[in-house]
Amino acid sequence: MKEKFVLFVLSLCLLIAATAFAANRSGIVTLEVDLSAKEAGKEAKLWVPYPVRDRYQNVSDIKVSGDYVSSGVYTEEVYGTPMLYAQWPADAKSRRLTFSFAVERKEIRQTNLPTTEPMWNRADYSEYLKPTSLSPLDGEVKKLADKITKGKKTVREKAKAIYDWCCGNMYRDPATIGCGKGDVCALLQKPGGKCTDISSVYIALCRAVGVPARELFGIRLGKKLEEDITTYQHCWAEFFLPGYGWVTADPADVRKAMLVEKLELKDTKTKEWRDYFWGGVDAYRVVIAAGRDIVLNPLQAGPPLNTFGYPYAEIGGKAVDFYQPKSFVYRYTFREK
Repeated sequence: MKEKFVLFVLSLCLLIAATAFAANRSGIVTLEVDLSAKEAGKEAKLWVPYPVRDRYQNVSDIKVSGDYVSSGVYTEEVYGTPMLYAQWPADAKSRRLTFSFAVERKEIRQTNLPTTEPMWNRADYSEYLKPTSLSPLDGEVKKLADKITKGKKTVREKAKAIYDWCCGNMYRDPATIGCGKGDVCALLQKPGGKCTDISSVYIALCRAVGVPARELFGIRLGKKLEEDITTYQHCWAEFFLPGYGWVTADPADVRKAMLVEKLELKDTKTKEWRDYFWGGVDAYRVVIAAGRDIVLNPLQAGPPLNTFGYPYAEIGGKAVDFYQPKSFVYRYTFREK
């Protein structure tokens, strides 16, 4: 009996360790951009995601420097996403910008979500019930969403059923460029991708059955004293629960954990991850933007951005590929505070 008890305690400790995160994470994030090597003799423009304070993150000590001729902080019209803008004239020999901020981020644990919900006005959340350019809500998307949520009555039940479906049927594809485009129709044919892909499917399915949902774009904070986090961008989802507010859901990180730890759906540790990322996310991330089909401010020459989780630049009105930070050139670093 004693040996069984010891084994039980050890097993419990291992399960707790599987989802053990620090309650908060703080440090300095620095972005360095250098467009000097890009085509000369043309005007250069740069837009950078600009994080702000909310209930889960405190952003302070913001510093901006560089050799730009003008700059400012502006707000995107639909989602209210702020951005730092800088501009260099055509005759500029150097185009450099450094942007840094201190952040303290809290872990989110939303447990004991209410099972009953009050009356609510869908018109108040209409922006989070609309299709986007890569996320239609009709056709195969609607058909699948109805199938997944059949018999589910409440917003919570529908959102959870869709979360479970995404965890069980999608997978992380390491070959995907960046965070993925989130092309929902393509993903229903081949359900493999990265965080924006998996989050986009979750959000589209939610919206198709009347559950307000949105994506958040961020960058992961390093776990070392100092770390290069240039490619640490991440996207996760939230849905609106009447009578409670916005609830986090990150099926993409469930699938990432399964890939990294070589887990199967039936494994106990997989269940721990699924439970954790339903209503919870770790403190090793900072929100920097939100929304899709973004029209920048000041207006960009190119089409609306599918997402704004990366710096965006134009040289002579032509976009620079933000998925290639070495040729862009930009670098994010994190230093523990």
